[in-house]
Amino acid sequence: MKVLFIAGFGPITPNVAESRRLYEEALGIRFKVEEGEYLHTEEVKGANTFAVWPLAQAAESCFGTAEWPADDPVPHAWLEFDVDDIESATRELEEQGYRLVRNRTEPWGQV
Repeated sequence: MKVLFIAGFGPITPNVAESRRLYEEALGIRFKVEEGEYLHTEEVKGANTFAVWPLAQAAESCFGTAEWPADDPVPHAWLEFDVDDIESATRELEEQGYRLVRNRTEPWGQV
């Protein structure tokens, strides 16, 4: 597998307002606000996207429900890598025992 670059990184939060105060007011990061309080910017160097992801949206994306499953640790951050071959990378990681969110095409075209 060949990792090409960090596509995005950011915190996952149950409290978007509190996180927004930290990142916007204390650190001066300006976000675009999308549906459901998803905050993101492409202006922070080091990642193509830096985004504050509401926990309910992360649960919906990963498990199809707004509640994070009680038997899975609640995440505090997300990290995405772009790779040269998504199918091959998925297969390689699953063969090593990693449980992945199945690759799919997002509404904005990213796999």
